[in-house]
Amino acid sequence: MSPAGPRAFRARVTGRVQGVGFRYSAVREALRLGLRGWVRNAGDGSVEVEAEGASPALEDFLAWLRRGPPGAYVVDVEVHPVPPNSTRGEFDVAF
Repeated sequence: MSPAGPRAFRARVTGRVQGVGFRYSAVREALRLGLRGWVRNAGDGSVEVEAEGASPALEDFLAWLRRGPPGAYVVDVEVHPVPPNSTRGEFDVAF
């Protein structure tokens, strides 16, 4: 697989990331970048993300996750590669 081919990751974003519009801002950014996947709040106060797409878009999205939207304060982003999966739908909030 070439570096520009489809890739995917799962991430856990910690800090002040709930109650600041993080999920919906992440959806807008992911759609802008042409990514597929989901974002959801976790019970421990973090935000979980699964994203798939071209490597450059994923790198841009990861950089965005490390900043977050205005009002967020990101402490850490833990990233784990996962296999690309053609069944991931349009990026959206998962509940």
